[in-house]
Amino acid sequence: MPRRVTVSTTPLPPTGWAHAPRGAGERPGAFDVYDTTLRDGAQQEGMNLSVSDKLAIAPLLDELGVGYIEGGWPGAIPKDTEFFARAAKELRLRHAVLAAFGATRKPGVRAWDDPQVRALLDSEAPVVTLVAKSDIRHVERALRTDGPENLAMIADTVAVLRREGRRVVVDAEHFFDGYAYDPQYALSALRTAVEAGAETVVLCDTNGGMLPAGVFATVTAVREQVPDARLGIHAHNDSGCAVANSIAAVEAGAVHLQGTVNGYGERTGNADLLATVANLELKTGRHVLAPPPDGTGGLAELTRIAYQISEITNIAPFARQPYVGASAFAHKAGLHASAIKVDPDLYQHIDPTAVGNDMRMLVSDMAGRASVELKGREFGLDLTGQHDLLGRVTQRVKDAEAQGYTYDAADASFELLLLEEVEGGRPGYFRVESWRTIVERAGSRGTPATAEATVKLHAGGERIVATGEGNGPVNALDAALRLALLRVYPELAEFELIDFKVRILDTNHGTDAITRVLIETTDGTTAWSTVGVGPNLIEAAWEALTDSAIWGLRNRGVDPR
Repeated sequence: MPRRVTVSTTPLPPTGWAHAPRGAGERPGAFDVYDTTLRDGAQQEGMNLSVSDKLAIAPLLDELGVGYIEGGWPGAIPKDTEFFARAAKELRLRHAVLAAFGATRKPGVRAWDDPQVRALLDSEAPVVTLVAKSDIRHVERALRTDGPENLAMIADTVAVLRREGRRVVVDAEHFFDGYAYDPQYALSALRTAVEAGAETVVLCDTNGGMLPAGVFATVTAVREQVPDARLGIHAHNDSGCAVANSIAAVEAGAVHLQGTVNGYGERTGNADLLATVANLELKTGRHVLAPPPDGTGGLAELTRIAYQISEITNIAPFARQPYVGASAFAHKAGLHASAIKVDPDLYQHIDPTAVGNDMRMLVSDMAGRASVELKGREFGLDLTGQHDLLGRVTQRVKDAEAQGYTYDAADASFELLLLEEVEGGRPGYFRVESWRTIVERAGSRGTPATAEATVKLHAGGERIVATGEGNGPVNALDAALRLALLRVYPELAEFELIDFKVRILDTNHGTDAITRVLIETTDGTTAWSTVGVGPNLIEAAWEALTDSAIWGLRNRGVDPR
């Protein structure tokens, strides 16, 4: 049972995270960025955030410079109740204040007696965000009550929370659909919330079906008809327009923006808060994030924060995500590279460093000399004026890609190729004498097969023979190679294979088809990708594995022994 809250007409004293610059009793600023990753974003399919995950993400959101962090629904979800209890003791936020999410009182119940309303007060969050019905169809069919009672539910709940010193935001659920169906009732829900003391009313495109022109027109109309309302926008991405709809709402006068990091959320997600704030700051000149007090955080940390949160949520980053994706400023065509050599701004809409990202040159069969020269520059190699060398490398890339290699997703393998031309060969960490794999299954059908691999190589002035086992031939080869090299290069103990991709390139040849393997490896600090191609999976994987070991040792500054 939630503990009993004493009725008071004064705000509760700040605790923990409430020491942020804008406390419980203060008014909002000119523009609010409200993050709902921990609540609405966590509803994404396959995402399951623990309390510890939420406590790890909240400081990153604060570092970004958002004004509000919606922590969850205390009282309705036990983990969220625990989150607010721990946050009061453990979180120290510089910019943001926590908001607790909940619903208006139930029909026919006093707000003070509604357990979920009491749980919102028990959370001690300085801000409470209430979801309220603004579409009369949802009032009658989902809540099973009538229009006047729904308005009373809004007014009563806001009033109780305000009396207890909480700032209140009201999310007008299904507002755009409700306004299209019955504009007067939708507007009456907003007016009721404002009159009861809500500081902001948020227009929600809950079904995500709006387009920017419609959002702009609706927000403009609402501003004219409810001039006292401070308006916000909460957009979902079902039409692929959540970011554009959010910007349209701001252009029409909304001063409160809700969204999630990386566009997390159920169905197709919410408005990607990162892309939206980047657009507002860099394209419209609005300053919507809190300025970093010590020069850290803010827009320049956008990419790092996006990836750190991806690690915590265990949702793989989207390479083509605007601004922060690995491919956001990646260039492949030779024509682009020639222009970028002259002026990088010719083929980039912003300077990537403004959001903590960087330009990347992709080397492929589309590459020209300019692409190779710029890629070499990334590796610290100045190839300016070396036309013959650039021509050889370009031709090697095109010939290799004709055989099935791909270097735009395997930077480490391309760097080794480049070193062969620039320095006359690869670093001589080891010399392979031979390798073999055996796959064996003993017993009846259904018994798991086992794999064994033997590697013979020369390193550190000795001949080394090592045997490894695994759940498949590639796994066994990886184990054997590591066992052999660890005797000479103990640094390999920190290397871990984190991704393995196989593609059959020429299916017309059946089991004799060309196979390409891409692997990604990390040493805990850096990740790198290598490629191998062969007539079968094992040969292709061996090439990618040996490339990975060589590049990783070189990157760590290890000399051949």
